[in-house]
Amino acid sequence: MENVQREVEEILEQYVRPGLRQHGGDIRLLEVKNGAAYIKFTGHCSGCPSAKYTMEGLVKEELMKHTDLIQEVKLQEEVSPELYDMAKAILRGKNK
Repeated sequence: MENVQREVEEILEQYVRPGLRQHGGDIRLLEVKNGAAYIKFTGHCSGCPSAKYTMEGLVKEELMKHTDLIQEVKLQEEVSPELYDMAKAILRGKNK
């Protein structure tokens, strides 16, 4: 399983991360399990309304193109700590 994870990381580094980083984002591979890669977007990509499209159109496409070890990509969606902090700051400003 370590070899699969390493191969997926190499594909992400070479084919996916450069495009995400141009927009201030990045991707983290959480785990590979039963042919599925579990990912999380970070930076500006975290919480982006287009994250699902990016996952389908870029991440999944590149992984499926470069390895037959991955059949599915699953996006872990959660609100980033940065977004929580921004929301708190906005709410504090409105409560004054």
